[in-house]
Amino acid sequence: MAIRNLRYEGDEILKKKSREVEIIDEKIQTLIDDMIETMHKYNGVGLAAVQVGILKRIVVIDLYDDKGPIVLINPVMIKTKGEQEVEEGCLSFPNQFAKIKRPAEVVAEYTDRKGNRVRVKAKELLAQAISHELDHLEGELFIDKIIPGTLEYIEQENEN
Repeated sequence: MAIRNLRYEGDEILKKKSREVEIIDEKIQTLIDDMIETMHKYNGVGLAAVQVGILKRIVVIDLYDDKGPIVLINPVMIKTKGEQEVEEGCLSFPNQFAKIKRPAEVVAEYTDRKGNRVRVKAKELLAQAISHELDHLEGELFIDKIIPGTLEYIEQENEN
């Protein structure tokens, strides 16, 4: 496993649409492991493959609960319901946070890393994370969806 380099604001790849994963082989499994490790290193809740420079429809999400990371390959949004106004950030936009409107509930279908097709119904933070990461797969960024006047830059303290 390895920490991958994140792609940041201004990198053109972030605006590109990701491609379907054809075969879940060893190379894809390694990418998934690296993505999980990278997400954890930067304390992220989710990470899309495009954020590490790979245009594949792969997302990892970890709510840091007892369930561990979720791996979504070729995810598709089936249904959305309601709306929630949430504070959101993104590993590709460090130290930037803003309010954004996301669905309150989502139903998504995806392939897990073992090749099984799974359907998940999610609310609150998981619904938000799925919506955010699936946007990445379409080349859409949270920064383009923010509620005007809510963007904040928060400087992180240096750890010595």
